[in-house]
Amino acid sequence: MIVAVSGMDSLGERAAKMREALQKSQTITDNVVTILGSFDSRLSVLETAMRPTQIRTHAIRKAHENIDKTLKAAEVILTQFDASRQAEAKILKGPHEDLESYLEAINQLRSNIRFFSGNKGFKSSDAVINNANTLLTKAISKLEDEFKQLLALYSKPVEPDRLFECLPESMRPSSESPGNQFSGKNHHHEHQNGTSEIGGFKHLTLIPPRILPLLHDLALQMVQAGNQQQLLRIYRDTRSSVLEESLRKLGVEKLSKEDVQRMQWEVLEAKIGNWIHFMRIAVKVLFVGERRVCDQIFEGFDTLLDQCFAECTAGSVSMLLSFGDAIARSKRSPEKLFVLLDMYEIMRELHSEVEGVFGGKACNEIRESTFGLTKRLAQTAQETFGDFEEAVEKDATKTAVLDGTVHPLTSYVINYVKFLFDYQTTLKQLFQEFESSGETNSQLANVTMRIMQALQTNLDGKSKQYRDPALTHLFLMNNIHYMVRSVRRSEAKDLLGDDWVQRHRRVVQQHANQYKRNGWSKILQCLSTQGLTSSGGGGSAVPGEGGSGSGASRGLIKDRFKTFNAQFEDLHQKQSQWTVPDTELRESLRLAVAEVLLPAYRSFIKRFGPLVESGKNPQKYIRYSAEDLERMLGEFFEGKTFNEPRR
Repeated sequence: MIVAVSGMDSLGERAAKMREALQKSQTITDNVVTILGSFDSRLSVLETAMRPTQIRTHAIRKAHENIDKTLKAAEVILTQFDASRQAEAKILKGPHEDLESYLEAINQLRSNIRFFSGNKGFKSSDAVINNANTLLTKAISKLEDEFKQLLALYSKPVEPDRLFECLPESMRPSSESPGNQFSGKNHHHEHQNGTSEIGGFKHLTLIPPRILPLLHDLALQMVQAGNQQQLLRIYRDTRSSVLEESLRKLGVEKLSKEDVQRMQWEVLEAKIGNWIHFMRIAVKVLFVGERRVCDQIFEGFDTLLDQCFAECTAGSVSMLLSFGDAIARSKRSPEKLFVLLDMYEIMRELHSEVEGVFGGKACNEIRESTFGLTKRLAQTAQETFGDFEEAVEKDATKTAVLDGTVHPLTSYVINYVKFLFDYQTTLKQLFQEFESSGETNSQLANVTMRIMQALQTNLDGKSKQYRDPALTHLFLMNNIHYMVRSVRRSEAKDLLGDDWVQRHRRVVQQHANQYKRNGWSKILQCLSTQGLTSSGGGGSAVPGEGGSGSGASRGLIKDRFKTFNAQFEDLHQKQSQWTVPDTELRESLRLAVAEVLLPAYRSFIKRFGPLVESGKNPQKYIRYSAEDLERMLGEFFEGKTFNEPRR
């Protein structure tokens, strides 16, 4: 018990100490809380005291920032003023000495105007802008003058030799020809043989390449200043006169229909030949060169580019087309057909180049006038075809060929037709101008057949001028044979066909047969036995061999020989003056006569010759042997003149 009481006391003491400690701890906590509360109150007071100072510090910092911004803005403005003064100095000096710096100065002025237009807060902005605009106007005016002077300085007419150097070798004029002019007569064949060289044209440099970028920069400034019309006028006036003078130096003339009408054909033909070459040079060399100049100077301004090119070339194109138009509208004649086809051919050849070089809306009128000439040339050529067919049929030439040879009209028409076949490709294109459908080969065949038929109709009429029917048929035989032979040896055979050839060969043979019948039937009657028998009368008679021809009168036989001699000599005199120009036909005709005449003569001599030979002067009646006749037949159809001695 005592121990328990003692333990309890000890525990109570400990509890008392613990309470005392807890009380002290609470007291300390209360004191700390009091101290911290006091500290917070002091901080709040301190913060309140510091706030004015913080506000002043922030204001000072903002003021510094504003000062920095103002200084920077002022520096930019001062820089713009400085740049403006420098630009003004360069502009006042003008562009001639240093064009690149002058253009930089103009760009700087534009930059200044944009800057001050965007900084209207600067009180002098309006004054600065007005001054810069005034200066810019003066600068652009000087720039126009510089563009004009620079373009004029490097725009010179092109000498013909420089143009010729750009052509393929085969198209250049001969150095031997007068004035280095072209020969127009062989244009068609030159063109046919030179097609592979069409890509062989060289570029013509009209303005030095180093100058073009400068002109482009000047043009750019003028466009940016809104001076497109002044730019267009300057370029057109300068370049158009240069192009036209280049063409005049080449030999291009602006001729009217009346001028063409007054010219001799040989002069006109030469001018047409030259014009064909001038067209090719102008389109493929000169205008292509001018297009490249425009493309580089006006790069980026497509509408202005096309308009400048159209206006500077319009006069030159008009010069060229005026001559072609005068030819197309002049009086038609057969000899003009081939030059019309040559002209049509070159216009067709240049069709794609014209479309390419004169592209764009501004060039519409030039393209239309060029293609319009092509159409007119085709129309005139087609009408000339019709005229020729009619002229052949109605040719009223009274000059007869006395010897029955090939008439000049025949050789003219056949050569005409042969030339037509040199133009087959061109003619097919021409037919297509007016016929949307149809086989062009058959059209050409129809035209050729109509011309041939017109010729035959005319020859039939001309053959009636001869009084001697034999000469009539000889004339027709010669002329139709010439037609057949010419067709067989040309491309016309493929077009007209074997049927046409065979049909007309039969006509030739028919006329040959008619010639023999009309020319020799009368003399062959002298060699017949008909009418030689006599029941009596003057003169002796001789018994006929084998009982035939008994009682033939010597007098009648002598008369027959005399008549034969006279007729043969008359035939020899006349027909040795007649002509069969084709060697093969001539020999064939002689042989055909000999095959009829000589056997009959030999038979007559054999049968009745002894009766004459037994009498007086037999040589008076039997003048010729068969061999003599054969030799003399060899002189027929040689076209001898009257005073030419016999061979």
